[in-house]
Amino acid sequence: MSGTRPAKPGLRADARRNTEQIRRAAIGAFQGRGLTVPLEEVATAAGVSKATIFNRFGGRVGLIEAVIEEVVANELYAVIDHTRALQDPGARLAYYITAIRDLQYRQPTANDVLLQEYPHSQQLMDICRAAGQIYGELVEAGHAGGALRPDCTADDLHALVVDNALALKHGDRPPRGDYDRRTSFLLDGILVHAGPSGG
Repeated sequence: MSGTRPAKPGLRADARRNTEQIRRAAIGAFQGRGLTVPLEEVATAAGVSKATIFNRFGGRVGLIEAVIEEVVANELYAVIDHTRALQDPGARLAYYITAIRDLQYRQPTANDVLLQEYPHSQQLMDICRAAGQIYGELVEAGHAGGALRPDCTADDLHALVVDNALALKHGDRPPRGDYDRRTSFLLDGILVHAGPSGG
């Protein structure tokens, strides 16, 4: 379901144009820097006043809800869908953790969503819930298939994602090579790897 608010009946052509310019500016700002970009900067990029954003979208949350699917939600849902399509529990775990950490690294907005920066937005909370539901599925299948260490829980997976979000949002951003290497360390720590076949 799109978060874009329908244009008000009778909006003049210039008002419709302003609305679309604000949306495009917000997508560009949020994708690169997260959801807390000052609205003044979005307004400047759109060539409108900050008041126009409030008139068209009701403020920051309304603007976020109008663009969040294009900014990050569609990509997050695609990660979840692809994870569920994989049959092997170990491959499912490895894919999800790698893909979600990649998304967190590339899209600061993903971290704002996962950290529930705007809990009064029903739409953002729905995205969070969808992301959270998969932890239990991964753990249950991972334990049943012997792919996940038995003491690893759904809460542990959630904490790993949230801790990473906090580190990326508030800490120094590591070089990509170091980041990916640490992802492999994480996977090695929680997955159960089959030993060499006997001979």
